[in-house]
Amino acid sequence: MAIKDRMSGNEAVAFAIRQVNPDVMPAFPITPSTEIPQMVSTYIANGEIETEFIPVESEHSAMSAAIGAQAAGARSLTATSSAGLALMWEELLLAASNRMPLVLTLVNRTLSGPININCDHSDGMGARDTGWIQIYAENNQEAYDNFIQAYPIAEHANVHLPVMVCQDGFITSHAVENIELLEDKDVTDFVGVYQPKEYLLNPGKPIAVGPYSVTNYVMEAKKNQELALENAKDVILEVAKRFEKISGRSYGLFEEYKTKDADFIMLLIGSAAGTAKQAVDDLRAEGKKVGVIKLRVFRPFPAKELADALKHCKAVAIMDRCESYNGNGGPLGSEVTAALFRHKIRIEAINYIYGLGGRDFTVNEVYDIFHELESADANGTEIEQYQYIGLRK
Repeated sequence: MAIKDRMSGNEAVAFAIRQVNPDVMPAFPITPSTEIPQMVSTYIANGEIETEFIPVESEHSAMSAAIGAQAAGARSLTATSSAGLALMWEELLLAASNRMPLVLTLVNRTLSGPININCDHSDGMGARDTGWIQIYAENNQEAYDNFIQAYPIAEHANVHLPVMVCQDGFITSHAVENIELLEDKDVTDFVGVYQPKEYLLNPGKPIAVGPYSVTNYVMEAKKNQELALENAKDVILEVAKRFEKISGRSYGLFEEYKTKDADFIMLLIGSAAGTAKQAVDDLRAEGKKVGVIKLRVFRPFPAKELADALKHCKAVAIMDRCESYNGNGGPLGSEVTAALFRHKIRIEAINYIYGLGGRDFTVNEVYDIFHELESADANGTEIEQYQYIGLRK
């Protein structure tokens, strides 16, 4: 039975951690994710979970300890944001290449500089090529649901990769929303007991973790890692179907909102999808054929699936809450246009940058973007690529 409550995104993730009851959580505080380890440590102090909490001296140490615990056979996790994720950089690559199915709950915050503590996706996108699965949430409910699904995805025999569960700093992490929680037993049964086949503290079968790899083996290891990431697509969908049976909530690689007959589509990640959906509802009331695609899974990137979803529209606005500093657009813009090209889908694709450092993204700005797409299509004009939305003049 669903339990109705009101929680912030951080509270929702901490509650999910309590229900999963992982073995080890090393963590170091950083805004806006600090509340998550704080709340988990309170659960531990109150005797509500058996997790071993390890206070460490830095985020680099937090990920190092999480890897060590996972390698020893424990289900582990950590939490961080922004510069904390950047400080983990070396260890992120090791976690993925050593095939550690641990989980990191990332509260997205802009990377310096200039110094800023508000939301954009520069931290998560900066780690996009580290080999981690990345799942993003629009709201608090999704942050909760995504975390519960993370371990069954990570620990699946065909995957064995770490999962980054992402939500927007302050926008969801600190905002309180209505939420439906699952019963503890339902979560426990869904996630199951972690039973690794290979681990360091197995006296009957000693192994080495992270040894030096000579040239003859590196490419094969990386290819196997890539195959595991490809396998993750089917596993993510399989886990989502199982999750729907206990929750009634369905998930995919992305969500399509009123796109079936849409001429113009906005594609974006995270909390801004709610703003875009409101604008689509308003414009639909005026007879405009517009829609939204909210990307949930950024890694593995669903290139073919997105190309198929977009092939019938006239134009797509690809929204990046992150600057890629390549002089050509944002990371989502690069991925989507490559997917369209590779799958021979010839539609107008315009990349926009928005919301950096927590800059507001409004319903009126969504109206303007859709109007720009519609006007260009009607008049045969070109739209300026790589625009910054809401930039002060």
